[in-house]
Amino acid sequence: MSDHVYWIIEANVRDGKLQELKSLMQEMSSATMEDEPGALNYEWSLSEDETICHIFERYASSDAAMIHMGNFGSKFAKRFMGVLKPFRCTLYGEPSDAVCAAMKPMGYVAMKSAAGFSR
Repeated sequence: MSDHVYWIIEANVRDGKLQELKSLMQEMSSATMEDEPGALNYEWSLSEDETICHIFERYASSDAAMIHMGNFGSKFAKRFMGVLKPFRCTLYGEPSDAVCAAMKPMGYVAMKSAAGFSR
């Protein structure tokens, strides 16, 4: 097992907001890569018809996840919610109480580590 904390957010793309979303996902990906060394994965995917977005985020620790959430809140949250309507969030690993509290507005389902490994 590891200290990694990760989640998948599933969201509908708001009508007429696809191009704005594509720009925002590039901006957020670049900022996360440059400013957050504890971000191990930060991957956006779109359905074939570009109406559903999945975001896979994996962090080295709960502390690293909290750094990301602070940056997200101060820089991107309003625009993110303007282009996406999240409908599911699944949280994995052994997140700290702080991470759980920060993710609570997403209405996450927690999946506790049961077996396996992370390299």
